[in-house]
Amino acid sequence: MIFRSLFVLFLLSAFVSFGKTPALKRNPELISKIKSTSGLVALWDFKEEAGKARKAYGQGKYPLKEQKGLVPRVEEGPLSGYSALFRDSAFLILPNSKTGKLNIYGKNQGVTVMAWVKWEGKTGFVGGMWNEYASGGKRQYGLFVSLPYYNGADQVCGHISNSGKPTPPFPYSIDYSASKQNVEKGHWQFIAFTYDGQYICSYLNGEFETREPELIDHTKGFPGYSEGIIHSKNPYFYPDDMGNNGSDFTVGAVLLARGMGNYFRGQIGGLAVFDRALSGEEIRRLK
Repeated sequence: MIFRSLFVLFLLSAFVSFGKTPALKRNPELISKIKSTSGLVALWDFKEEAGKARKAYGQGKYPLKEQKGLVPRVEEGPLSGYSALFRDSAFLILPNSKTGKLNIYGKNQGVTVMAWVKWEGKTGFVGGMWNEYASGGKRQYGLFVSLPYYNGADQVCGHISNSGKPTPPFPYSIDYSASKQNVEKGHWQFIAFTYDGQYICSYLNGEFETREPELIDHTKGFPGYSEGIIHSKNPYFYPDDMGNNGSDFTVGAVLLARGMGNYFRGQIGGLAVFDRALSGEEIRRLK
């Protein structure tokens, strides 16, 4: 009986130790694959403690600094063994003047944004250059989880804008892809979107699934769209290119009319930006 009890205690101790040891979860092979993929601009693995700037690998350090509070570090994550925990107020920011090669825009210009997240629910902005309010809008590119207004509830959503403003004649920007698969709450998921100058594509856990054309919610009754819009959300056809609209690069929230909002709730264990559209095979390789 004593031996059995000691054995159970040993197993519990080993389990707890495993859960608290970042080195056991660090994935240097995956980090190496990401860093060696052409077109990488920045990769953050969120290994830094709260209160310190989160620095990137890639073409610059692009230090993301905390705003409106601290972003705690959690001893769990699929890249460095750590992750950043986001709730309802604090977020990370890099001012537009310091975005450098993260300021991706222009005719036929591609972009890929990918992240490793443990999402807790509700609309959440993961990362990118996306400002919905200042000067009428400075939207450019951004990765979201769950944009339900235009058929993207609980899905990976990749947003692109040329003007930075809402999509005429609608009150909001409608131009985003949405994965066919739903993002699972409370589990680590690999999410990504690509844009090649023509199509926006959303991926979940390395897989792209096509969505059939569908009626897009909240598009009926607008000038020129009395019956609404019918098209596919994945891939989403957007031949208008990305604008150079002056947004800051943020992680975990975006600026809305009421102030910062669309707060990501959960953990982000990695975020990468590429200045080209990665192929489906390249994305599967990095899941």
